[in-house]
Amino acid sequence: MKDTYGTRFDQIPPLALWLGLAGLAPFLWGLLTGLSPALFDFGLDVLGPRFVGLHLQVSYGTVILCFLSGALWGFASRSAGPWRNTGLALSALPALWAFLFVGGGAERAAVVLIAGFVLQLGLDMLFDRQGLTPPWWMRLRNLLTLPAVACLTAGLLA
Repeated sequence: MKDTYGTRFDQIPPLALWLGLAGLAPFLWGLLTGLSPALFDFGLDVLGPRFVGLHLQVSYGTVILCFLSGALWGFASRSAGPWRNTGLALSALPALWAFLFVGGGAERAAVVLIAGFVLQLGLDMLFDRQGLTPPWWMRLRNLLTLPAVACLTAGLLA
């Protein structure tokens, strides 16, 4: 049933919401350490070079894009009929995108990931229209994609 504010059944489960929001922390930390030399030095001393700046955002973004690819695979595998094979094939694209195109330096990789997250959102919408996702999926994906892309974009400019 629809109401003025959307579907009544699209409430994001609290754990999915909190885990999703927590998953933005590496993007934010990478951005903050890219903007602040003091935070960068602190992170470098305490966490090491993998966990600061744009390099952190790129490595974590690659993991997340592959994770989302796997989520789509799970949705497609539950489907029946002719769309199953299409869904399975499409679900592999974000992971293949990351594997084939992320590289060539942090700046290039960040641009590729930004494009990958935008394309992923398009696949999320397609899978949602096919009725393969939970009713809350698009609300969560919209909520998380914008800050992730914004952090990667700002990280390029830092």
